[in-house]
Amino acid sequence: MSKYFKDVNTLEELRRQYRDLLKKFHPDNKDGSTEATQEINAEYDRLFKVLKNRHESKSADSKENNAKSDFNNMKYDFTEDQKLREVLQQIITFEGINIEIVGCWIWVDGNTYDYKDTLKSIGFKWAREKKKWYFHTEAFRKRSKKKLSMEDIRNYYGSTEVETDGTKRLKQA
Repeated sequence: MSKYFKDVNTLEELRRQYRDLLKKFHPDNKDGSTEATQEINAEYDRLFKVLKNRHESKSADSKENNAKSDFNNMKYDFTEDQKLREVLQQIITFEGINIEIVGCWIWVDGNTYDYKDTLKSIGFKWAREKKKWYFHTEAFRKRSKKKLSMEDIRNYYGSTEVETDGTKRLKQA
């Protein structure tokens, strides 16, 4: 039985609820605490292992395709999930920014000027053409010279958007 997470059946649902819970219970927030954040992280780890095992067993049953060529295999990189969570935890409380998770990337825009140095120190890079900051783990390697618009990237990988300026809005693409 989970104290914080409710009705989680997929890794995507788990990540979405984790972001919401982290935003609500982060120690920097008035209702948050370190204890609550630690409990949330422990529950996340436990549920993540269960859902990962379920996902891997389904993948093994359906096809032996480890080449990461289809949508579902590209959507989650299990070995990099911890790093993405750590980065998200560092920026979730920034005021006036928009955070969007697209596949295994974190995109940030909005009023980022005050956070520019922090974003750089975490490992974010500026995408001039998209006018957004982005983060991805070292495991990602671009395989094509083709330039994609944000809309194309969202359509291919799916996305979850979180606004952090007080009005919480989740948008699933």
